[in-house]
Amino acid sequence: MPARLKPWLHWTSIVPLVAVVLLALTWGRYPGPILLLIEGVFLIGSVLAAVHHAEVVAHRVGEPFGSLVLAVAVAVIEVALIVTLMLSATSDASTLARDTVFSAVMITMNGIVGLSLLVGARRHGLVSFNAEGTGSALATVITLATLTLVLPRFTTSEPGPVFSPAQLTFAAIASLALYGFFVFTQTVRHRDFFLPTAPDGGVLTEDDHAEPPTTAQALNSLGLLLVALVAVVGLTKIESPAIEAGVAALGFPESFVGVVIALLVLLPESIAAVKAARRNRVQTSLNLAYGSAMASIGLTIPTIAVASIWIPGRLALGLEAVHMVLLLLSVVVALLTVIPGRAKTLQGWVHLVLLASFLFLSVTP
Repeated sequence: MPARLKPWLHWTSIVPLVAVVLLALTWGRYPGPILLLIEGVFLIGSVLAAVHHAEVVAHRVGEPFGSLVLAVAVAVIEVALIVTLMLSATSDASTLARDTVFSAVMITMNGIVGLSLLVGARRHGLVSFNAEGTGSALATVITLATLTLVLPRFTTSEPGPVFSPAQLTFAAIASLALYGFFVFTQTVRHRDFFLPTAPDGGVLTEDDHAEPPTTAQALNSLGLLLVALVAVVGLTKIESPAIEAGVAALGFPESFVGVVIALLVLLPESIAAVKAARRNRVQTSLNLAYGSAMASIGLTIPTIAVASIWIPGRLALGLEAVHMVLLLLSVVVALLTVIPGRAKTLQGWVHLVLLASFLFLSVTP
C-alpha cells in the first residue's frame, strides 16, 4: 500500500499556492488567452481546494460552526469582488451589487436547497431537518431580502430604485445587526435547532466515523483556506474582463455578470451542501444555503454602503418587477418546504425549476 502524501504535497495545498503565484505575476496586467485559460483552471482548482479546507475546519469545530465558516468565507469573496469590480468598472456598475446579491439569494434558496433535497431524497427516500431552526433562518433571509432589495423600489425620498443616504445607512445597520442576532442564535442560544436530525426527530451524532482533525491540521487548513480565498478573489478580478466580454459576445444582458459572479463564489457552498445531503445531513445543507444567503446580504450590503462613499454614481438596489415576482414565489415555495420538517424529491425539483426560471429570465428578460 503506497504511503500517504504529506499534507503539503496534496493538490489541495499545491493548487492555491500556485494560484497565488500566478496572481502575483499577472496582477495589474491583462494576460493573453492561453494564460487566462491556465488561470481559469487554477481558479476552479482554488475553489475546490477551499471546499476541502473549509470541510476540514468544519469537521474540527462541528456544526453549526462549520457551516458558518464557509458561509462567511463565501461572503468575503463576494464582497471583495463586488467592491473591486465597482471601483474598476469602465461602464455603469450601479446595479452590480443588486444583481450579484439577488443572484446569490436565488442560487442559495433554490439551487443549493433544491440540489440538496433532490440528492438527499433520492438516496435516502425522505430527508428530515429541524423546521424550527431552518424556519428561523428562512425568516431572516426573507426579512433581509425585502429590506434591502424590495423596499428601495417603493421609497420616495430618492428617485429610482435607490435608498437615500439615511435609508441606506439604516438598511446597512439593520442588516448587520440582524445577521449578528442570527449567528448568536445559531451558535450559542439555540444551537440544537441547527444540528442534523434523524428521521425520528432526534439529533444525529457527529459526521461519519472518522476521527476529527487535530488542532494543527485544522489550523493548517484554515491558513490554506485563506490562501485559496485570496486566489479566488484575485484571479476572478483578472478574469473579469474576459467574463464581461464573454457575456457581451453571447448577447446576454450586462446584469448577467452578477449571475456569473454569484455562481462562481457559491460553488464551494454547493459542493459542500450536496456532500452533506448524500450523508443524510440535509440540515447541514440548509444551514449552508440559508447561511450563505444571509451572509451575502447581511455582510455585503453594509460593506457596499460604506464603499459607496468612494464609488462614483448611485447604488441601485431595488429589484425589477419580474425579479420581485420570482423572489415572492421562491419565498412561498421555501415556506411550504420548510414547515413540514421533511421533504421528498418533488420539493427539490420545484426549487430547481425556480432556479432555471431565474437563469432563463436573466438571459432573456
